[in-house]
Amino acid sequence: MSTASVSFRPGAVLADLLPASRVRDVALVVGGAALTGLAAQIAVPVPGSPVPVTGQTFAALLVAAAFGARRGFLSLALYALVGMAGVPWFAGGTSGAGGASFGYVLGMLLAATVVGALARRGADRSVWRTAGTMVLGSAIIYGVGVPYLALSTGMSFGAAVAAGLTPFLIGDALKAALAMGALPSAWKLLGRRG
Repeated sequence: MSTASVSFRPGAVLADLLPASRVRDVALVVGGAALTGLAAQIAVPVPGSPVPVTGQTFAALLVAAAFGARRGFLSLALYALVGMAGVPWFAGGTSGAGGASFGYVLGMLLAATVVGALARRGADRSVWRTAGTMVLGSAIIYGVGVPYLALSTGMSFGAAVAAGLTPFLIGDALKAALAMGALPSAWKLLGRRG
């Protein structure tokens, strides 16, 4: 099958442009987990918050959009399980379950499923649909992460929103803007090659 026919096939994601095999799928899942772990090391502390600004949410949403729901979820599940087992690749080189920011990791699992499913419906092929997909993915991550932050630290929900959501909105807007440029551009470039 030619690249052009695969790239425009309904339900295709960017990863589907690679020749189909179990080896491809395993490599994508492991690579997606590793990319998320590496991006988590880009961590900038936020004064007054136990949660740093990291690149892991951007990587997680990008992996989900490029890989689809199943491979995106498996990548984030591998990332979470390996980090829980002790590999120091959560934000800032931490590991284990139960930290104040672990809820965001759990939220990424759900977000990867939703974002990947939307990408299969073409939500990564235009600038505005990609923006909406990234905003929804981020909202899901916060929807799990902020309540977890409140429970794990004993903060009130309002304090958790102030410490675990509000300081990150500008960064998330920048990450969404990057995705808005990267994903539709990748589809256009690959469409021209086909």
